[in-house]
Amino acid sequence: MARKAKQKVDGEAAVLEKIAAMPQPFREIGERLHALIRRSVPELGPRVWYGMPGYALDGPVLCFFRADEDYMTFGLTEKVNLTVEEGAPDRLMGCAWFFTELDDATEARLAEIVRKATA
Repeated sequence: MARKAKQKVDGEAAVLEKIAAMPQPFREIGERLHALIRRSVPELGPRVWYGMPGYALDGPVLCFFRADEDYMTFGLTEKVNLTVEEGAPDRLMGCAWFFTELDDATEARLAEIVRKATA
């Protein structure tokens, strides 16, 4: 097996192991987030990044998530391709989101964020 393909398989297994270790309900949310990220941008390769599930494109990790005590965090790294939206107050852009459940609206918004950040 080629080295890059082996790293992708090893990364997927390591990320799935991290997700499996999450307490409920975050384990289920993590499984759904993993599937959502892989479905939204199949080119993203999963790997463990600072002890969290992370997703990289040609090297650097672009997005990640983790289960905190009371909520799930989804975040983007400084390596993403985001531009500040025109008219945004103070030219701020979001880079982390916190939630306690993954409903359809939240899932759709996260898929949009992943696609936009990796475009």
